[in-house]
Amino acid sequence: MPKLTYFKRHRMELDLRHPRPPAELPPGFFWLPWNPNLLEHHARVLCAGFAGETDALVFSSLATLPGCRDLMHAIVGLAGFCPPATWIAARAGCCVGSVQGVLDASGFGGVQNLGVVADHRGLGLGRALLLKALDGFAAAGARRAFLEVTATNAPAVRMYRRLGFRAYKTIYRGVEVPPEPAAEVPAPRPLVVLTS
Repeated sequence: MPKLTYFKRHRMELDLRHPRPPAELPPGFFWLPWNPNLLEHHARVLCAGFAGETDALVFSSLATLPGCRDLMHAIVGLAGFCPPATWIAARAGCCVGSVQGVLDASGFGGVQNLGVVADHRGLGLGRALLLKALDGFAAAGARRAFLEVTATNAPAVRMYRRLGFRAYKTIYRGVEVPPEPAAEVPAPRPLVVLTS
């Protein structure tokens, strides 16, 4: 039977009027701006980037490719969808990072689903994607940006703080988490009888 588990999340905000570093990708990577034909690529990057991560428990749509597709359709269908803040980072024909942006009713830019495929982490792609989204929000006229991050995602929290984001609110999200499957007890091995 599933048990209710609470995940601590921070809502973090940033004043977009302050200067930011440029959004630069490492050598060999390139930007793909939002285009409806890239929706499937965004969904695939999200699925690969969040596979096995806590956020796939917190938001079950991130745990499967169909869920990521549905999520992308929902995001681009919002009245506040912000194409200038929606990007893919790619390398040699392979999409490895993704971010989407939405403007809320207050005109704040909301960073959605910043994800990098596991074997491309540690290269600065997440930082570059975040900065590219922030530039898109600023270009769309937003004065502030916000995001939510699971508190246990220490690398992401550190990156957001380094770029000037500050926690404004703590949210506890209750999620029904299925119990861990019982560890399988290995079957006894048959005795090997040595004969002379």
